Amino acid sequence: MNITVVGMGYVGMSLAVLLARKHKVVMLDILQQKVDAVNAGRSTIADLEIDHYMSEESLNLQATIDLNVAYKNSDYVIIATPTDYSPASHSFDTESVERVVKDVTAINPLATMVIKSTVPVGFTAKFSEDLGISNLLFSPEFLREGQALRDNLYPSRIVVGEDSARGRLFGTMLAQASHTPGVSCIYTNSTEAEAVKLFSNSYLAMRVAYFNELDTYAEVAGLNAKDIIEGVGLDPRIGMHYHNPSFGYGGYCLPKDTKQLQANFEGIPCSIIPAIVEANDTRKSHICSSILARNPSTVGVYRLAMKADSDNHRCAAIFDVMANLQHAGVEVIVYDDDIPLSEDVGYEKVVDLAVFISRADVVIANRVDLAISPAGEKLYTRDIYHID
Repeated sequence: MNITVVGMGYVGMSLAVLLARKHKVVMLDILQQKVDAVNAGRSTIADLEIDHYMSEESLNLQATIDLNVAYKNSDYVIIATPTDYSPASHSFDTESVERVVKDVTAINPLATMVIKSTVPVGFTAKFSEDLGISNLLFSPEFLREGQALRDNLYPSRIVVGEDSARGRLFGTMLAQASHTPGVSCIYTNSTEAEAVKLFSNSYLAMRVAYFNELDTYAEVAGLNAKDIIEGVGLDPRIGMHYHNPSFGYGGYCLPKDTKQLQANFEGIPCSIIPAIVEANDTRKSHICSSILARNPSTVGVYRLAMKADSDNHRCAAIFDVMANLQHAGVEVIVYDDDIPLSEDVGYEKVVDLAVFISRADVVIANRVDLAISPAGEKLYTRDIYHID
């Protein structure tokens, strides 16, 4: 198959590497530096498994910024462009997806287009009707930052929003490229597939919010949060996973997906989904109050990425905590050696860890590692298990 992948983020890079092991894959992006990186055999994101496959394995993979080169011979075009949530419209901004669909339709109208970007429930069917096309389908991704390729190699399930020959062929391609024999492939309508994505991520957000609220109770009441979590989690119906307290759920997916699902519930009775969004805001406010209770003049933030082994700090919960601290009159400084010196994060960056610790009255870390252990009693974190 000739496959084009549009977008070089976590979704695009992991899918391109997965499929380039068995098919010819062309990646398309608007940034020349990303294209150059891929053509030089380097990943555009932090993912150890992608690094390994790009440097050690044989991949039929190239990248371009030329639309015609990318689209003209494609059997499948996978769309993995960002869809940020717009508070003004209470919906994802799907402009990048729409632009790709229109470009492919103009250049290669016979290609099957598969949306992997997260979109509102009902988007694919409505947009297809608006354009008068029938070759667009949706297939959700279920990936973790830093482990995106692993989650494609060992998928929990494959969902394709069209039960047709081309839809089943796409599902088969993903399954055959994985290392999981007999992986469950589910074929639905695109609208149901869109709902699967938003409800899955909202459930994960609810779980994060639940264990964070448990941790808030333990912190305020002077209890051992780890003992409570383990006593709860050893019930097999609940499980000892996805239970490590944090400053709040963040990252690129969970905050926007919960808000989009809440918007999709307009006119439909609901209580849980809005509560998930509210609980995350409550948690971040509590974290800020706990830090302020130490009466710091300067707070040092150790690393901005919300997950270990990730270089992505988009929409990390810690930014809201930092903003609240600054609003309260506290000086905020940042140490993060994963961020280039040239990148403006909105706060002073300190490049020497020892200087950073000495300047801070309190050091906060959403996730800790051995490097920050010299902070000692200055360190404030809710990270119990040192995992994501």
